[in-house]
Amino acid sequence: MRNLVKEALVRRVQVKGPRGQVRYVEEPPSQTLLYGIYFAFAALIALTILEVIHILVVKAFSSEIFSAVSLVIGTILGAFFSQKT
Repeated sequence: MRNLVKEALVRRVQVKGPRGQVRYVEEPPSQTLLYGIYFAFAALIALTILEVIHILVVKAFSSEIFSAVSLVIGTILGAFFSQKT
């Protein structure tokens, strides 16, 4: 999974070379961003498990846990979309 995330976050930058030629250079993501994404995925999995356990034990849906799951999903998507632009 690590290579999959790292490849998805690679930024391709357009650079003008000699005589107006255009080439693309791949810029790898920073280690801080990668660790943040790994932590966000781990938090997403943990919160999903917590929500399922809460539903099974209490037999009620927890909107607070669902809000946290939505926040983590938004953070992950924001990191992917902002890294590509």
